[in-house]
Amino acid sequence: MIRLTPLIRAGLALGLLSALLAPPPAPAQTQTPRVREWRRANEHALLREYVDFLALPNVARNPDDIRRNAAHLMEMMRRRGLGPRLLEAQGAPPAVYGEWNVPGATRTLVLYAHYDGQPSDSAAWHGSHPWRPVFRTARLDRGGQIVPLPAAGQPIDPEWRLYARSASDDKAGVMAILSAVDALKAAGLTPTSNLKFFFEGEEEAGSPHLDAILRGHAQLLRADAWIVADGPVHQDGRKQVVFGVRGDVNVDVTVYGPARPLHSGHYGNWAPNPALLLARLLSSMKDEHGRVSIAGWYDDVEPLGPAERQAIRELPMNDPQLMAELGIALPEITGPSLAELITLPSLNINGFESGGIAAGARNVIPTEASAVLDLRLVRGNDHRRQAQRLMEHIRRQGYHVIGHEPTVEERGRHPRLARVRVRPGGYNAERTPMDLPVSQGVLRAVRSTTPEPVYAVPTLGGSLPLSIISEALGTRTVTVPVVNHDNNQHAEDENLRLQNLWDAIETMAAVMMMEPS
Repeated sequence: MIRLTPLIRAGLALGLLSALLAPPPAPAQTQTPRVREWRRANEHALLREYVDFLALPNVARNPDDIRRNAAHLMEMMRRRGLGPRLLEAQGAPPAVYGEWNVPGATRTLVLYAHYDGQPSDSAAWHGSHPWRPVFRTARLDRGGQIVPLPAAGQPIDPEWRLYARSASDDKAGVMAILSAVDALKAAGLTPTSNLKFFFEGEEEAGSPHLDAILRGHAQLLRADAWIVADGPVHQDGRKQVVFGVRGDVNVDVTVYGPARPLHSGHYGNWAPNPALLLARLLSSMKDEHGRVSIAGWYDDVEPLGPAERQAIRELPMNDPQLMAELGIALPEITGPSLAELITLPSLNINGFESGGIAAGARNVIPTEASAVLDLRLVRGNDHRRQAQRLMEHIRRQGYHVIGHEPTVEERGRHPRLARVRVRPGGYNAERTPMDLPVSQGVLRAVRSTTPEPVYAVPTLGGSLPLSIISEALGTRTVTVPVVNHDNNQHAEDENLRLQNLWDAIETMAAVMMMEPS
């Protein structure tokens, strides 16, 4: 089992590692002021275009909505001269592809974002709707009021928030990339690389068809590296470049009680309650210190290298401020920092359902209880093996595990019965070495856009299908997060701070103009 102790200090080659990770002098790039000037002159038109894009429902599992988004995105790219086309595979939502070829360029980059989004319960939103974008003067929980987009020529406060599903995750990445193209073309600047654009349409569904799309268009998608515009900047608001992501797989677990709901007075103490059974099963998966107690959970973890450990040590320690902001009195696992803990695999309960609560509460023993589990993986874990470990743990708790809806006869034969379904689309973690020329090139490019520190981060806590990309195409990936950390992604009231969009445009333009390796 892996020990959750503070990171071991690397005693060897610290001078070399410090030199590698310390901010180098910014290259003599001159595009940032020109990109900023273009953005300031075009903020109103840019936001009107973005609001139209955000108004399209884009739940990953709704094919008709995804097709409408893809058609809209094709037109956005066509206006920019990027020659868009759809890349498809059997049964897959389309990826939208475009390119900007540069005569004489010796390097090719693919810029990735995704245009699909998470499901959303519109009733859970406060004062707005997931696909009716609104501007607020500040964060909603800090009194932000809905305001209209000012008329052309009137100032727009960069601290305003734009509330809509996918405002941050990840249509912001799409918009930042396309706006950077606009800005460079308007300034008469030519990228230093051939650029290809790949916008995925099912990332939030686990990318189950991405491998087929990539392998079916492998020649077209050949590149030296993929640059991924997704995820939040650091919690202190500064930019970061991230060299890895966790893997992910989701698992549905359902346990069963009586074949029909029973009166809790007539049958309480006699009929087993599936809600209580599931609660006990779930609690068996973690110990009192927050560690996952499933056998073998940490066995495959690939240790961080010296450069990665050094990078984590150099990150600011803002856990106390984050705990105050989120109202957390004590972390689930105490001792290691958040930056350390996201380098370990985790197990999360996305949701738990049984019976009814609030106005829907009834005095009954329910027939079943269900939970959705989110298994986050790090380098060394295999998503299939991790899901299998979970199923073996459930069996060790005395459950007969099946993969289908049970018959009444099966329910009567097994005192503890669990249906376990591994959702399609799981993938492994990915991590790119931080000292590669492309890694350092991206880091220098992002650092050239700001006088503030830019952090080099080994691994993002979230997940992206980067292992699918690297395995299918044999390429490297580097992630450049762009949105505010308090964006409520995947939840109600998702939002984007406008200054983060402005900064993202400059960042993407700098990557497009980064010096050749």
